Amino acid sequence: MPLESNARIVSELAERGYNAEREAVTLLAGAADPLAALDTAVDRAPDDALRITADHVRPIVDGRKTAGNDSAGSTGPADRADPAGSTNTSPNDDRSPVETKGSGVGGAGRSIPESHDRDPERREIEVGNDMTGHSTGTGEYADFVRTFRDRYERLSGLLRGRVNHRPAEAIADMPGGSDAAMIGLVNDVRSTRSGHWLIELEDTTGTFPALIMKDKGLADVVDEILLDECVAVEGTLADDSGILFADSLHFPDVPRTRTTAGADRHVQAALVSDLHVGSDEFVADAWDRFTDWLHTPEAAPVEYLLVAGDMVEGVGVYPGQDEELAVVDIYEQYERFAEHLKDVPADTDVVMIPGNHDAVRLAEPQPGFTEELRGIMDVHDARIVSNPATVTVEGVEVLMYHGVSLDEVIAELPDDKASYDEPHKAMYQLLKKRHVAPQFGGHTRVAPEDRDYLVIDETPDVFHTGHVHKLGWGKYHGVLAVNSGCWQAQTDFQRSVNIDPDAGYAPILDLDTLDMTVRKFA
Repeated sequence: MPLESNARIVSELAERGYNAEREAVTLLAGAADPLAALDTAVDRAPDDALRITADHVRPIVDGRKTAGNDSAGSTGPADRADPAGSTNTSPNDDRSPVETKGSGVGGAGRSIPESHDRDPERREIEVGNDMTGHSTGTGEYADFVRTFRDRYERLSGLLRGRVNHRPAEAIADMPGGSDAAMIGLVNDVRSTRSGHWLIELEDTTGTFPALIMKDKGLADVVDEILLDECVAVEGTLADDSGILFADSLHFPDVPRTRTTAGADRHVQAALVSDLHVGSDEFVADAWDRFTDWLHTPEAAPVEYLLVAGDMVEGVGVYPGQDEELAVVDIYEQYERFAEHLKDVPADTDVVMIPGNHDAVRLAEPQPGFTEELRGIMDVHDARIVSNPATVTVEGVEVLMYHGVSLDEVIAELPDDKASYDEPHKAMYQLLKKRHVAPQFGGHTRVAPEDRDYLVIDETPDVFHTGHVHKLGWGKYHGVLAVNSGCWQAQTDFQRSVNIDPDAGYAPILDLDTLDMTVRKFA
């Protein structure tokens, strides 16, 4: 049988009224004559069996005789509920119901043809911005200067077409009353006693202050400013040329109109993150239902799995974590994760990036694991790349970032601009700033490199994050932003900070239309 034999086995069993264990399906698919073995397994199954188990199948594929139906008695657990059951509600109350209206941002989901051809020869994956093995930083002051200089040059390049930019030292020499515009990194932002805002911008020539008056209608824009991000300010110089009175402020942003790419065939990718294998709260049953579903004909178009970090719970990540660990050895955690990854269909293309619970450096960008850990996770020839990375899947550019900076964005900005309940809105802010971790020196650790790998150079088609354990999605200027939830139930720490995680969800992305459905397995 061809590569989709597992799916065909499941389909054939369903037509005969049977469910099956995953191992039983694999054994049947590997038989010399799978359909003949399937028919024999069904004939020999007990009359009251609804589930074909590995014990039913193994004697058949091994060529052994059985003593009638009694010898093949059912030993598996009771049939599970529909592993892809619809909940009719979404964690985002203003979004479309889970599994009923696609992404809610671009049309309804499509029916899945049972004859989908899972042909690996048609697949295409290109990885960009992977800094694994290319780290140059030593932590010296000069390294940080190079990183921020690179950030400024690349982001200011996106803004120079919008304003008539002049360097800080040139603006300081201009006569009072002149129109001027400056592009710089935000060195400081504070409110004055009279309710205005003073912003200090820095470029490669120096610093210059800009004053945003409260009556200019820019309060909403000022609310979104973070330290160290790159912005452009236009306005008029004071009479003494000592300050720029701002009339407008611009972020690098992504274009409002753009042509969105798409695969030239119907094929899908599952977007997941934050398994936290090794935690007491890892929802293994939900993951099993997800991987069971991946073996069904309905999931045949899901040929890619993109994992946005925190494969394991880690060790020593936060105080008291050891009391919530089911597995206390970090290497055993990755071994357990690898076993769970093996449950994904073997012909699925897998791409993974690390997260803050993984055994890599905490500072971003994070390289894609050591060779030892790569060896443990070498399942299905998975591509393991850095955090962040751009992954182009059959023409669709996906920016994968674990998402630690979302904590900072949510803490710094107003609730209507960024919140844990709507994590995609915080992602919109990162797209607007064209940087996945704009603020330095706070919660997000940034490693100095010759190049700032955290800049969003090219506008992605899809922006995929995790970290905050909340499900959220939406479109910003044509970019589909997806935070994919988690596979970990609420921990004591999350309970203490009032975070109720969205566990056991799998966003399924149509790569041809960029429509999305969300399936619930918890």
